[in-house]
Amino acid sequence: MDFALHKLGISIIAFSLCLIFLTNPVLADSATNLDNGAKVFQANCAGCHVKGGNIVRRGKNLKLKALHKYKVDNVDAIASLVNHGKGIMSAYGDKLTQQEIADVSAFVLKKAIAGWK
Repeated sequence: MDFALHKLGISIIAFSLCLIFLTNPVLADSATNLDNGAKVFQANCAGCHVKGGNIVRRGKNLKLKALHKYKVDNVDAIASLVNHGKGIMSAYGDKLTQQEIADVSAFVLKKAIAGWK
């Protein structure tokens, strides 16, 4: 029985490693992607999030302090929020490509770190 549990544990670890290494990483460092992220942001996000703010709910902005507070302070978390939406924020997973979501997420994080300047 111990051998079966050991084998199961190894299988779970191997499966987890496959998931980690076979998923596509978000491309956050390319200037071209950030440029595209800026275009996607302007076309889809700026209406509510002018200069990283939020005209609908003031505290739910894209400033670094708020991103930390709501635990949306990395590219993957931002991408998930853009993809699935939350509360009154619409989901964009059916409107944007995964590359556009990755690009706008990288753009938002970079602008938040720079204080939206």
